[in-house]
Amino acid sequence: MKILIVEDDFGSRRFLQMLLQPHARCDVVVDGGEAIEAFSMAWEENDPYQLILLDIMMPNVDGQTALKEIRGNEAKIGVDSSDAVKVIMTTALEDPKNVVEAYYQGGADSYLVKPIDRAKLFQMISDLGLPLE
Repeated sequence: MKILIVEDDFGSRRFLQMLLQPHARCDVVVDGGEAIEAFSMAWEENDPYQLILLDIMMPNVDGQTALKEIRGNEAKIGVDSSDAVKVIMTTALEDPKNVVEAYYQGGADSYLVKPIDRAKLFQMISDLGLPLE
C-alpha cells in the first residue's frame, strides 16, 4: 500500500511515518499544496496513493481545501468512486463544523482527532478495507 502523510507539525509527521513505514510505502509532505502536487504526480506515474492522512489546519493550503482539490482532480481524470483514494482527516480540533465540512463537502472517508492513537488508526485503516503489510 502507498500512503501520503500530509502534516505541517514535524513531531506529528514523524510519529505517523514511524507507525506506518513498516507496513506501507509512505511519502510525506508539509502542506495541502504539496499534497495536491504529490497526488497528481502519483497518478501521472501510474502509482496512485491508496490512503492520504490529511491534517486540516496547515499553512498555505489547508486540508479541507486540499481534499476538495484532490476529489476534483479525481473527477477530472475519471477515477471511479470505488477506486478513489481513501482520506482520513486529522486534526487537533474536535469541532463539529470541521467534521461536517470534511465528510459532506470534501468527501473524507474518516476523521481522527489528535493525539493519534495507534490502535484507532490501524482499526480505521482496516475498516476502510486497506491492507497493511
